[in-house]
Amino acid sequence: MSEKPWGGRFEEELDAVALRFSASVDVDKRLYAQDIRGSIAHVRMLAARGIVTREEAEAIERGLLDVKAEIEAGRFEWRDDREDVHMNVESALTEAIGPVGGKLHTARSRNDQVATDMRLWTRDAIDATVGRLDRLVGVLLIRASGTVSVLMPGYTHLQRAQPIRLAHHLLAWVEGLERDRSRLLDARERLNESPLGSAALASTTFPLDRAQTARELGFRRPMRNSIDATADRDFLLEVLSALSIAAVHLSRIAEELVLWSSQEFGFVEMSDAFTTGSSIMPQKKNPDMAELVRGKTGRVIGDLVTLLVTLKGLPLAYNRDLQEDKPPVFDAFDTVDDCLDVLTGAIATASFREEKMRAALREGFLDATEVADWLAAHGIPFREAHHVAGRLVGRAVAEGKVLSDFTLDELREEHPAFDESIFAALDMETAVERRNLPGGPARAQVEAAIREIRGELEARGVDLDALSKETGARPVVRVTKEPA
Repeated sequence: MSEKPWGGRFEEELDAVALRFSASVDVDKRLYAQDIRGSIAHVRMLAARGIVTREEAEAIERGLLDVKAEIEAGRFEWRDDREDVHMNVESALTEAIGPVGGKLHTARSRNDQVATDMRLWTRDAIDATVGRLDRLVGVLLIRASGTVSVLMPGYTHLQRAQPIRLAHHLLAWVEGLERDRSRLLDARERLNESPLGSAALASTTFPLDRAQTARELGFRRPMRNSIDATADRDFLLEVLSALSIAAVHLSRIAEELVLWSSQEFGFVEMSDAFTTGSSIMPQKKNPDMAELVRGKTGRVIGDLVTLLVTLKGLPLAYNRDLQEDKPPVFDAFDTVDDCLDVLTGAIATASFREEKMRAALREGFLDATEVADWLAAHGIPFREAHHVAGRLVGRAVAEGKVLSDFTLDELREEHPAFDESIFAALDMETAVERRNLPGGPARAQVEAAIREIRGELEARGVDLDALSKETGARPVVRVTKEPA
């Protein structure tokens, strides 16, 4: 009978179906680097406290590094009968260095071990995702810096509403991504506490130095309660919530790229590298990558729901259900990271069509608000001004005109306050420039926002010149001209 990781209590081998059902190594082997890192910190602390000898600790550490090298070289044999990453690593260690390898697990449980591994892995994953967010923000900044002069319609209810700058719209995407970044870093701060030393649920009788292992692993401090340390996964819920919100932001960006690349809008042409054709219609150029970003958002939200449902009925402390925390977390990070990479490339290489955006400004009465604001600025109560502008729009629709087609006499038929200066107010560039408040689309405000975001990115170590070369993003508008 083979030796079992759970000790001598059991006489029968685990049923083959039960073994397959319960084995998690195919999923959690992804934690090998964090598992070995935590084990090295643990055994160093055991030696410092005199629980194992220095020689034993050094042998164990060398053996763990050898196991890590075997894994990274692709020579390691992952075995389902050893259940998980922890027992695979420990068993391979013992095979390599002998019985002394068994001392590694002194004063430790797989419960605090896996909780530590997941916090280490999630911390690393957040750092990688934040880096990807910075790249996407950097590409958006590069594109925004070259589109300050490009005017386009802003929309509400998917109806043309008011003129804005394309750069202002791109920077709106940036703001959501910046909050996503902040949420992930906030979650990182809260999860950065060490469960190690909590053992199964009630700590241990060995005189551990939990502060030492916490410091070595980069944690702020040991967790205060051993039951909570092994039983809760709210740190993963918080991270999955942040990832879900990020995925929603990416989906909304993707949706606008899909709309803008349609012939009905024609505001952008996606590069061949991020589009596909049709198996039957040779003229098609489909924004499939943006559509997939939009579609994959459901997976990330589903990952959050999966973990919420897994945790909602669990008593304290550890339960085997917690084995199911890893698939949704791994999937959510993988999916969001892929979406970030795809959108970074797609936006970097997209061609914005300035003439299409300007043409769209001529329809939809985007200057109606300018009429109302002009009247209000000339002493007319805004509600009355709003009605006057609405009557002018209705008249223009009936007569097949735009507002700037009306003569001054025709405008005065609706209200006597109009004078020649109203026509300057109807100019789209003027309309945008009049909105010269912080957060507004006027050139000075957009350029100030670009400078501020550039400074923040540079402070984070983002090299915008290198990013531009790597992704093909350029600070200029690449206009696709309409055929004459």
